[in-house]
Amino acid sequence: MRNKIIALLAMAGVLTFLSGCTQVNQDITEDSTGFWNEYIVFPLSKTLLYFADLTNGSFGLAIVIVTIIIRVLLLPLNVKQLKSSKAMQEIQPELKELREKYSSKDAQTQQKLQQETMQLFQKNGVNPLAGCLPIIVQMPILIGFYHAIMRTSEIQTHSFLWMELGQSDPFLAILTAATTFLQQKLMMAGGAAAQNPQMQMMIYIMPLMIGTFAFFFPSALAIYWIVGNIVMILQTIFIRKPMMKDATGGAGE
Repeated sequence: MRNKIIALLAMAGVLTFLSGCTQVNQDITEDSTGFWNEYIVFPLSKTLLYFADLTNGSFGLAIVIVTIIIRVLLLPLNVKQLKSSKAMQEIQPELKELREKYSSKDAQTQQKLQQETMQLFQKNGVNPLAGCLPIIVQMPILIGFYHAIMRTSEIQTHSFLWMELGQSDPFLAILTAATTFLQQKLMMAGGAAAQNPQMQMMIYIMPLMIGTFAFFFPSALAIYWIVGNIVMILQTIFIRKPMMKDATGGAGE
């Protein structure tokens, strides 16, 4: 969990610095300059405008479509994360043996524990940072979406179902937290997190953080997060199911 939190905070800090170089209340156009504007915000804004035109001016549907596309593109990373989580689960007995073998807290023993732990990871193809990859990749998209939404004037004045896309919605904030919780629960179910109290805390901390953000951010951003969570939940269910069948089949043999 420590690596995941550090990666999240580091990426958030860097992107906050980058995005802070531009004004949120300044409309994004093809004349906007700077790496952040030209390669992140403007392309996302243009993509939203394109799909809004295809759906008779519905920016809500445009956000849903673009979110699904982004999640499909991120699918390989999610598969890698699930495979790494499964591999981590399988080596838990060996990790426990190593911790018992090197239970002394002196520096030399702990260094030996770290070395053998890394060797065990490499032997079984486990990447302890795999869980950070989707977050690291998603952070620029999330903050870019925030800027694209705030700086595309058309979105600010449109509604979708009962929602004003430019305004926050408490119900959506609750739904964001709930879907984030379910997605985290499914992602960590049966893996190393099931035996790790610190990882279990992450299941509750992350939804609270995201839900709090959604409470203050525009509904359009909450729609992105909710739809993304739902897609992730479906991906996790359909990807994990064959993995579990393979594991059961292997155990039966």
